Amino acid sequence: MAKIDLKNKVVVIAGGAKNLGGLISREVAKQGSDVVVHFHSDSAKADAEKTVKAVESLGRKAIMVQSDLTKADNVKALFKKAKDAFGRVDVAVNTVGMVLKKPFAETSEAEFDTMSDINSKSAYFFIKEAGTNLENDGKIITIATSLLGAYTGLYATYAGGKAPVEHYTRAASKEFGDRGISVNSIAPGPMDTQFFYGQESPEAVAYHKSASALGGLTKIEDIVPIITFLATDGWWITGQTILANGGYTTK
Repeated sequence: MAKIDLKNKVVVIAGGAKNLGGLISREVAKQGSDVVVHFHSDSAKADAEKTVKAVESLGRKAIMVQSDLTKADNVKALFKKAKDAFGRVDVAVNTVGMVLKKPFAETSEAEFDTMSDINSKSAYFFIKEAGTNLENDGKIITIATSLLGAYTGLYATYAGGKAPVEHYTRAASKEFGDRGISVNSIAPGPMDTQFFYGQESPEAVAYHKSASALGGLTKIEDIVPIITFLATDGWWITGQTILANGGYTTK
C-alpha cells in the first residue's frame, strides 16, 4: 500500500480540548488534518477555544462541540456535526475517561454507574458511531489504561470500566475490517497530567514514577506519535490494545 498520511483528512477527537486530546488536535493539524474538538464541561470551553485557534493558526479548519458522550444520541450527534461541517470523517480518537481511586467497600452505586458510563458506555457508542460514519480505510483509536495489565486494588471502577474497551476493539476490528477500517486502543501508564495527580497522594506519585522500567510517568508527548502512527503507516495493526507505558506493566 502507498504511504498513508493525514493530509486533508478529518479527525474527530473526543476530549480534544486539553492535555492529551489537545496535543493530538495540534499534531494532526500540523500533519494536514481538519479537526473536530469535542469537550464535555463548561470548565474546558476556554481550552477548546484555544485548541481551535491553534489548529487554525496551523492553516487547518476546526470546530468545537460540547456534549456528554455518556448519552448515545449525543455521540451520534457529534459525528453528524463533524460530517455537516467537513463532509467526511477519516479518523476518530477517543481520549475520554475518568479515574476513581477507591476501595470496593467505599464505592457507591452512583459512583459505579458514573464510572461505567464514562469509561465503558461512551467508548462503546463512540466506536459504534465511528464505524458507522468513517470513510473506508478509516482509523478508530481509544485511550484505555495500563492498569489492564496490573495486579492492584483501589482502581476497580476505573480499570474495570476500561477493561471492556479491549473486547470492543477486537470485535469492532472484525466487524469494520471489510471496509479497511483499523480499530485499536492504546493503554498508557500513569500520565503526567492533572487527570492523574487529582487522585494520588505524594507517596503514590513517587511510587508510580519509580515503577516504570524506563523511569518516570508517561508523557502525553510519548503517546501522540503512537496515535499518529496507527492513523497512518500503522494501518495494518488492528484489533490490538497496546500498552505504551515505559515498562510500567505488561501482560
